[in-house]
Amino acid sequence: MAAGATEDLPAPWPGQRDQRPWPAPVIDGDHRDVAALLAYVAGAIVAVWGVAHAVPTRQVLAGFAPITADNRRIVLQEWLAEAFTMWGIAAVVIVVTAAGGADNAVRWWVYRAAAGLLVALGTLTALTGARTRVVWFRICPVVLAGSAALLVAASLV
Repeated sequence: MAAGATEDLPAPWPGQRDQRPWPAPVIDGDHRDVAALLAYVAGAIVAVWGVAHAVPTRQVLAGFAPITADNRRIVLQEWLAEAFTMWGIAAVVIVVTAAGGADNAVRWWVYRAAAGLLVALGTLTALTGARTRVVWFRICPVVLAGSAALLVAASLV
């Protein structure tokens, strides 16, 4: 047997002896840390994107002038509602990851539901705002889809 190899590790293929000069890696199937990292990264990206969405609100409203006070309030409400939605998704993902427990199956469904909502928001943006010349609207569906992909990956590992 090769130096450092142990008897209880499986051979690389049936009927063969482990010939590696180093110990064979032991993969225990525990990817909780990877799943948590993916979820935290997705939550952070969505939270920061929500902040980036809210910061230019004044300039966005100025771009619609002249409009009535009621229409201004409606645009403000809708603009900030998307930012609050992103913050809510990020908060739920981060809190569930921190407090949910490693073996909690509910956590995986929360990740998938959050991913679905991010895809829906990204699709809405792709069909509306991303069709304008504003570069941030064109980036938004990619950012949201990327975060959704991270959450789906976190639910599967």
